[in-house]
Amino acid sequence: MSKDPIGIFDSGVGGTSIWKEIYSLLPNENTIYLADSKNAPYGQKGEERIIELSIKNTEFLLKQGCKIIVVACNTATTNAIKVLRDHYSIPFIGIEPAIKPAALQTQTKAIGVLATKGTLTSDLFHKTTDLYSNGIEIVERVGEGIVPLVENGRIDSEEMKNLLHTYMQPMLEANIDYLVLGCTHYPYLIPQLIELLPKRIKIIDSGEAVAKQTKSILEKNGLLNTFTTRSKHQFFTNANNIAVMESLLGKGHGVSFLDF
Repeated sequence: MSKDPIGIFDSGVGGTSIWKEIYSLLPNENTIYLADSKNAPYGQKGEERIIELSIKNTEFLLKQGCKIIVVACNTATTNAIKVLRDHYSIPFIGIEPAIKPAALQTQTKAIGVLATKGTLTSDLFHKTTDLYSNGIEIVERVGEGIVPLVENGRIDSEEMKNLLHTYMQPMLEANIDYLVLGCTHYPYLIPQLIELLPKRIKIIDSGEAVAKQTKSILEKNGLLNTFTTRSKHQFFTNANNIAVMESLLGKGHGVSFLDF
């Protein structure tokens, strides 16, 4: 089973930011990435629908023989990962906003969280913030409109710049010193955020931590691929955004359309 692929799914192209971290840390591993862009964004959907879509994505990846599944979507993790773990025997790696490191390191006692509505309203998110928010102001903002712009390749558009300015303003007024990105689409906005925010504000996303956790679980279960043959990577999307996805992945990675 060690040669079997790591399965990764997201509501769209954003989870490729997680794939990059996994590929960087585990270059020998084979991977299959599924972008459910037809149903993006998940953040505006109800819990029942998010669970339904997450099960559908999981079933597809299991049919491809995946040995572990990374839920590279904050909204799917916070709403559906418990159900997935209860129903399937393979390991699942989730992703949620990195509240803990921000809360433990803040000096101004104020941190910002930019995430989808589905993540910010989930029980898991509230449990996490309750654990680490004592004496700390957490400024939450729903990044409405960001995911569709990323999905359509409009990362550097004026519309995106205006949205980021609007969402960051209340955080700046609260004197945050950490900004937590709570959606896998958002790391692609880091260059713009660096230009927009004062240098004292540190930006945190969960990609590296997810990759390290994936490696740890593979080692624990004896599933780490120790073969040195060239790894194979497959990318699928069910929407007309192949060019956008390929541009985010970089040269050498083709994307296939999947009627899914």
